[in-house]
Amino acid sequence: MIHVSDPSVTAAAAALEEPGAVVLARPGVLVEAGPGWFARVTEAATPTAPAPALRDVGRDPRRWPAWWWALLVGLGMTGAGLGAAAITLGPVLLWYDRDYLGMTLHELHAANHHLVHFLQHDRITMAGTMVAIGALYTGLAVGGIRRGWPWAREVYLLSGAIGFPTLFYFLATGFVEPLHTATTIVLFPMFVAAVRRAPHAPRWHLAPEGPEPERRRALVGQLLLIVTGAGLFAGGAVISVVGLTGVFVPTDLAFLGTSAQALEVVNPRLVPFVAHDRAGFGGALMAAAVAITLLSVWGWRRGEAWVFWTLAAAASAGFLPAVVVHGAIRYTDFIHLAPVYFGIALTGTGLLLARPYLCAKASPRPKD
Repeated sequence: MIHVSDPSVTAAAAALEEPGAVVLARPGVLVEAGPGWFARVTEAATPTAPAPALRDVGRDPRRWPAWWWALLVGLGMTGAGLGAAAITLGPVLLWYDRDYLGMTLHELHAANHHLVHFLQHDRITMAGTMVAIGALYTGLAVGGIRRGWPWAREVYLLSGAIGFPTLFYFLATGFVEPLHTATTIVLFPMFVAAVRRAPHAPRWHLAPEGPEPERRRALVGQLLLIVTGAGLFAGGAVISVVGLTGVFVPTDLAFLGTSAQALEVVNPRLVPFVAHDRAGFGGALMAAAVAITLLSVWGWRRGEAWVFWTLAAAASAGFLPAVVVHGAIRYTDFIHLAPVYFGIALTGTGLLLARPYLCAKASPRPKD
C-alpha cells in the first residue's frame, strides 16, 4: 500500500506500475489536485492503442465511427443556429409564424413598437446558444470521443439528454415550430448513433505535469469555469420555468412598456408565441451549461488545447450575440444583463488563467 502525499499524477501513475500496488491519496492531495484526479491517474497508467484504421469505413453510414456522428450533430447545431440568426436578422417571421399569429411584421410593430425588437433579441440569443452547443459538440467529437476519452461521451450524452427533450415544451406553450421540429428529427438519430456506437480504443497521451504555479493557476481557472457552467444551468432552468409560466420578467415589460394582459388583448396567441422562444432558449442554455460544466470538471488536462478552444468558442458564440443584440435594441437594463456580464468576467478570467496549462505543448501523440 502506497500513500501519495503530493498531487502529481506522474508519481501516482509510477506507483501503480508495481504489481499489486494500492495507491491511497490523502484528502489534502485531492483538494490540491482538483476534480478528476483519479481519472487522470488512471489515464496516465493506462497503455494507449494506435488510432483505429478508417480505410474500410468508406461511404457506408453503418460503418461510420461514433465521433463522425457526434461531429455531424455539432455541425448541424452550428448550422441551425446560424440559420436562425439569418432569419432573425432578415424577415424575422417565417410563413408559419405569420400563419400562427395571423399578423404581419408591420402589424406587430404597430401593436407595440418594441415588440419586433423584443422578438429579435430572444431569437438572436437563442441562435447564439445553439452555435455554442454546436461548438461544444464539435469539440467533444473531434478532441474527445475520437480519441476514446470515456468522459467525453458522457458529457455529450448528458447534454443531449437535456437539450433534445425540450422540443416537448410545445405541450405547454401550444406553438409547434416546424423548423425546430425538423431540426430535432434530423439530428436526434445522429445523436443516438453517436452514443450507441462502440467507443474507440483509448489513444490519449498526457503531457508532462509542468510547473506547479501554472497548474495552480489553471486550477483556479477550472473552478471559475465550473461556477460559470453551474450558474448558466441555474439561469437556463429559471428561464425555462418563466417561459412556461409567466413568460415575461419585470424588465421585459418595462422595455415593452406594456403588460402581458395588454398583449393578450392585442392577440391571444402572442404570449404563447413569445413563450415558445423564451422556454426554448432556457432549455438550450441548460444543455450548453451541462456540457461546459462537465467538460471543465472532467476534461481538464495539461496540453489538451482543444478543451480551451472549445470553451472559448462556446463562450464567444453564447455571450457576444447576447450583448450585441441587447445594445442594438437598447434593452440595456443592468439588472437584466448582470448575469451575462458576470459570466463573461468569470469565463474570460478562467480561460486566461488556464491557457498556459491547457495549451501547453504536449509530447507527440499517435498519428490518426
